[in-house]
Amino acid sequence: MDGQIMNVLVVGPHPDDQELAMGGTIMLLRQAGHRVILLDMTDGEPTPFGSPEVRSREAQAAATTLGVSRQQAGFKNRQVAHSLEARHRVAAIYRQHRPDVLFIPYSHDAHPDHLAVTRICEDARFDAKLTRSDIPGEPFYPPRLIYYFCTHLRINFPARFCVDISAVIDAKIAALSCYQSQFFTGRDAAHAGETIAYVRQIAAYFGGTIRRPYAEPFYVEEMLGLTGLEQLVL
Repeated sequence: MDGQIMNVLVVGPHPDDQELAMGGTIMLLRQAGHRVILLDMTDGEPTPFGSPEVRSREAQAAATTLGVSRQQAGFKNRQVAHSLEARHRVAAIYRQHRPDVLFIPYSHDAHPDHLAVTRICEDARFDAKLTRSDIPGEPFYPPRLIYYFCTHLRINFPARFCVDISAVIDAKIAALSCYQSQFFTGRDAAHAGETIAYVRQIAAYFGGTIRRPYAEPFYVEEMLGLTGLEQLVL
């Protein structure tokens, strides 16, 4: 895909997962001219200080901050389950957008929704290519699958590569700050925004691993190919 404009689909179990994990990379992809769509599997509600209307406004504000578009898949928060119907619903979305690169959550997590979304998305990738099926759209197989880290576990991420987001860390933080109901509302001064501060710390840690101020980590199982070494961080 060297030099070509790519379709990129970033799937999140809930609004804010994509920005938490890879908001900087999303911004960099958009700045490079790629077509980026954030797919929210659920609306994220109920939460202590949110509502469907509030979360929708926040999610759209975050997408606008990053300059990308957003779509809902219509699954129910806290009830996402791996099933044939779920796989085919997501496969139809793949056929609609035909992503060259697909980002989904890392498969080790404490949140059942995250685990189910990963499994659904992996299987839907296979289902989307099937012929003689009742899945809407023309068969398509997303060629690249990359996992991001947005887990409910305090674990050491087994990252395979990192993206330098030093130039866009402020945009990532601005996008996260759109989610007032999730990170600020109802919290005392000592805890308001602490999740965003933690995300910045993680970005600083992974930045240090590649000798840059900030970076976002990713995991792959399939081999990635390079056409050259020009973009390696030295």
